[in-house]
Amino acid sequence: MEEIGLLMQGFAVALQPDNMLLMLIGVVLGVLIGVLPGLGGANGIAILLPLTFAMPPVSAVIMLSCIYWGALFGGAITSILFNIPGEPWSVATTFDGYPMAQQGRAGEALTAAFTSSFVGAFVAVVMITFVAPVIAGFALRFGPPEFFAVMFLSFASFVGMAKGSPLKSLAAMMLGFLLAAVGMDTVTGQLRMTFGSSEMIRGFDFLVAVIGLFGISEILCSIEDGLSFKGQKAKIDLKVVLRTWKEMPKHALLAARSAIIGVWMGITPAGATPASFMSYGVARKMSKDPAGFGHGKIEGVIAPETAAHAAGTSALLPMLTLGVPGSPTAAVLLGGLIMWGLQPGPMLFVEQKEFVWGLIASMYLGNIAGLLVVLVAVPWFAAILRVPFPIIAALILTVCAIGAYTVSNAEFDIVLMLIFGVVGYVMKKLDYPLAPLVLALVLGDRTEEAFRQSLLVSEGSMGIFFHNWLSGGIMAAGIALLAWPLLGWLRGVIASGMGRARAA
Repeated sequence: MEEIGLLMQGFAVALQPDNMLLMLIGVVLGVLIGVLPGLGGANGIAILLPLTFAMPPVSAVIMLSCIYWGALFGGAITSILFNIPGEPWSVATTFDGYPMAQQGRAGEALTAAFTSSFVGAFVAVVMITFVAPVIAGFALRFGPPEFFAVMFLSFASFVGMAKGSPLKSLAAMMLGFLLAAVGMDTVTGQLRMTFGSSEMIRGFDFLVAVIGLFGISEILCSIEDGLSFKGQKAKIDLKVVLRTWKEMPKHALLAARSAIIGVWMGITPAGATPASFMSYGVARKMSKDPAGFGHGKIEGVIAPETAAHAAGTSALLPMLTLGVPGSPTAAVLLGGLIMWGLQPGPMLFVEQKEFVWGLIASMYLGNIAGLLVVLVAVPWFAAILRVPFPIIAALILTVCAIGAYTVSNAEFDIVLMLIFGVVGYVMKKLDYPLAPLVLALVLGDRTEEAFRQSLLVSEGSMGIFFHNWLSGGIMAAGIALLAWPLLGWLRGVIASGMGRARAA
């Protein structure tokens, strides 16, 4: 098959000595980021993105993607040993992982978590390998109306499938669109909302905003919580690993089911967190011993870790093929690709084959490297949490400031970073999601450009978005997702009304 030949070419790129070294560095940095609660893949990539400016795009993205793999693995360490989720999707892992650690089975729990993570990510990478070229080939038929329809569907998915209030997701998204509009109009060349400031002509740099929204806001939240670390000790030796691996095939059906749930939730913008909880719930419901969940069952570790990593990895599929990120981390990577002059979407598979297949090959290698690193180095990474948090916070703040300044060598960007940090902190305290804001900030210009180009072609008629089955079907799906929360609200109103009528 053509995909196999292209993948072999990608391995030739990824296996170059300098790329292998960057892969290893990325995995180690990623695990370190994953171990520190609250940072996570999106934050780590955003903070470390300036380090890659001098690298070739292929090497830079390989390193950043391996930071992501490492962060995915690292989140399980704190969940199991310290009962502190390193990521939101690691919450479900604490339900059974921490009780296992308390029972002296930390090595078994960590081995199961890392192996499940590897399996989930591997399934998703295989899916990307064979499905991405098909989707990209299909997307070559897209014009401005179709691209706008896809982006509209992505935005609508974040609203319609929001975990919290859909109105809060919509408000965060509108703020992102507003911020994306600042600066020079890409269609007319006119300045917008600069208020006479020369610094504002550049607009709000995506990277500066993300560093503030994720990195600085998380430090503020952690300082407020007075974060301290206390947990269980862990030692993983070869006997524990082999004994756990011997038991893993018994749970093959559970892992397969969890991987399918994760891949589906990752391609749709639902994300890894709902995938982990859904997989945990399904595993408990279908278990012969549901009462044992929450008391140290290994199935309670396998299910959420497999699903979360399958979802986190498969979220890269729509980003590569359509230019629409499926997760905050994918949105950060999308911003990085655009900064390097690469345009994610179907043409990427035509014009930048070496880059695309080198990246996909690095996903296989980075996943293997991540598994080996965490199995060997868990005690050292866990020991990092013995360092007083004020020291860790100061180091993170310094790295954030250096990263923001490096983007344009402008002191004003450090001020903007701090402002965005306060904005992110307030949004978190008020339970407004950051992901829709980041998505709108990254895709705002491209969405507006596709919308206005479509209207220019149709001479102002909105009917162009429904002029064929492809764009019309995608737009209809987006409208249905937007209406879904409203239908749920109406069902609730009707049910409460009928309940009051029966009571009367």
